[in-house]
Amino acid sequence: MRTQNSSSRDHPGKRMMHSRALVLGILALSTMLSPCRGEDDIKVDHVGIYGITTYQSYGPNGQFTFEFDGDEELYVDLDKKETVWKLPEFSQLLTFDPQGGLQNIATVKHNLNIITKRSNSTPAINEVPEVTVFPKAPVLLGHPNTLICFVDKIFPPVVNITWLRNSNSVTDGIYETSFISNSDHSFQKMSYLTFIPSDDDVYDCKVEHWGLEEPALQHWEPEIPAPMSELTETVVCALGLSVGIVGIVVGTIFIIQGLRSGGSSRHPGPL
Repeated sequence: MRTQNSSSRDHPGKRMMHSRALVLGILALSTMLSPCRGEDDIKVDHVGIYGITTYQSYGPNGQFTFEFDGDEELYVDLDKKETVWKLPEFSQLLTFDPQGGLQNIATVKHNLNIITKRSNSTPAINEVPEVTVFPKAPVLLGHPNTLICFVDKIFPPVVNITWLRNSNSVTDGIYETSFISNSDHSFQKMSYLTFIPSDDDVYDCKVEHWGLEEPALQHWEPEIPAPMSELTETVVCALGLSVGIVGIVVGTIFIIQGLRSGGSSRHPGPL
């Protein structure tokens, strides 16, 4: 009883700290739930999301990333156990110990196993991803460029992206990002293919995902303008020449009128 009584007597300063924390918590909660809050009440210029940890039993597959304004800053290579920066310049400004990411993934894996055993293990709904293919820069035949396969609305984050050139598999010159989180809790991923555009080559981005009944093929080929016929070239040249002649005639008329107007305005009046 004495132990209970002595432990129940809080120091006045401690009670004040608890009260202050309680008041601040209530104020914060009331502010978040206030119906007067509008979409424009809080404005931010940049958003950084640090320590996104993803793990799922299939594979197994895990990922630990840092994101800034929707772009990947770094990820932890689980096989090499090292930090991989999206841009080498980032490593000169920031540091990150990959062990922190590995520990987070281990914790999430442990918790997932516990939750799976204690729940009915209802599988997640497989969403249908959206696939878009586009070049990084304007396409010029014979000039090196990069094709980007953008896969959005991925859930769960398990996807296989491959490239085909003229229906043949391509393995060289490919770089793939980690999964980037979306605000609706789905993910996006990009695959890059370096290539030299040619009018003989066509490309396909092949996406395999549980939400697709069959692999999705997004086709891309360079848009080469059709050559003009001799008649078209003659018509275009004639139109250009006609416009030029009309411009010269109109300009000459305006110059003559201007000179006449200037001469009449300088006519001397009576003395």
